[in-house]
Amino acid sequence: LMEIMRSLAAEGKSILFISHKLNEIMAVADRCTVLRKGRCIGTVDVKNTTKEELSRMMVGRDVDFVVHKDEAKPKEIVLSAEGVCVESKLHKHLAVKNVSFNVRAGEIVCIAGIDGNGQTELVYGLTGLDKPSSGTITLCGKDISHASIRHRGEHMSHIPEDRHKHGLVLDYSLENNMVLQRYWQPEFQKGGFIQSDKVREYSDKLIAQYDVRSGQGSSTIVRSMSGGNQQKAIIAREIDKDPKLLVAVQPTRGLDVGAIEYIHRQIVAQRDKGKAVLLVSLELDEVMNLSDRILVMYEGEIVGELDPKKTTVEELGLYMAGAKRMAKEEAAV
Repeated sequence: LMEIMRSLAAEGKSILFISHKLNEIMAVADRCTVLRKGRCIGTVDVKNTTKEELSRMMVGRDVDFVVHKDEAKPKEIVLSAEGVCVESKLHKHLAVKNVSFNVRAGEIVCIAGIDGNGQTELVYGLTGLDKPSSGTITLCGKDISHASIRHRGEHMSHIPEDRHKHGLVLDYSLENNMVLQRYWQPEFQKGGFIQSDKVREYSDKLIAQYDVRSGQGSSTIVRSMSGGNQQKAIIAREIDKDPKLLVAVQPTRGLDVGAIEYIHRQIVAQRDKGKAVLLVSLELDEVMNLSDRILVMYEGEIVGELDPKKTTVEELGLYMAGAKRMAKEEAAV
């Protein structure tokens, strides 16, 4: 894509490129105009600026691009998958093939891979959005292979890949979306009737805590909100559930650098509280900076387990592309 954009520009075409990703802007843009909260902050020549300066203009403060975290202290196993297979909905074959792994309390395990290699189907199987065709899934010592989504939700939070399809009811208000998985709890209902004032109070608290920006606050219809603020609403709701296991699938998708920094801190804080975190990400920087362990998926299988401190982006890329597995197979022959 970057090469195509460069070649079009060389032919004399004009390109208006909109992106949150500073690396892409630095790679292809000639000039960059920064918008913040609907206002033009300024325009700079890319060759004369830095990622740090651009991020400062975008967020209004300095942004730390490095995720600061102490050494992980893994404890008991929270999530265990043994021989899990999940069928593809598009083709008549397995999208996930005999996958086994553990996630312990107090660690962030990242599943990395090129999009379409079974990560989505694996998460569906773990969270209950799809039924595994075989294998066992254990959460907090209990077999949940055939458990309902609500039952799994007692100990699991899920930040989904598709916020519109699985994260929100777009025509509901923000406050009703905040209690989608909790409206039936005593805190929010009495005698079978939802207590609107309690829901509003809870929603207002999360909006303030997670800086969710919307036109009419808690009463805003979610469809009218920006994608980034929709994502922050989901993250606020899922983290506040205080789960034993947090499954986060592309949690910073569509967010600016300031929001990304904040979400990364939240995920690390969950780990430091002794929660187990399963992260699925396509962003190599996020994988390398946030993970304690990296599991690489290729064609539905786990083809490698890497320590981010002892590996490089290049080596991770080779595993993701299947080159490492092919090399092993050739060596075995």
